[in-house]
Amino acid sequence: MEKIPSEVYCFFLELAVKLQQLRFLTAIVRNNLNISAAAKSLYTSQPGISKQLRLLEEELGVELFSRNGKHLTEITPIGRQIIIKVEGILREVNNIQILAEEYRDDRRGSLSIAATHTQACYALPPVIQIFRERYPAVTLQFH
Repeated sequence: MEKIPSEVYCFFLELAVKLQQLRFLTAIVRNNLNISAAAKSLYTSQPGISKQLRLLEEELGVELFSRNGKHLTEITPIGRQIIIKVEGILREVNNIQILAEEYRDDRRGSLSIAATHTQACYALPPVIQIFRERYPAVTLQFH
């Protein structure tokens, strides 16, 4: 196996931290701006999430949340726009992970089938039954 150059390794290490910051951000939103609850849902510490949120806001140069002391009170207008983008990014990251998993294991994934009503009712059921027995982890979609 080829050795990964250190600058490439550092890039991906930095990227992973940023993805983790994005995950923390969405967890805060999912938990009604409660950082302690977000930390609990992610099995991590509240100070760690608070620190990563501060670092993310510093890097972006904007406040994502309004605060009253140490408590988050609401999402700022720019925060709302950023969170929408972050949710899309995390969905795409998940899609990439699924794609890679499907590539590694051809017994998993999804298969889309287009068929006429007659084919779907009469010809496909026995074939689908055999397919499902052979590939139980493949999701079938019919159109």
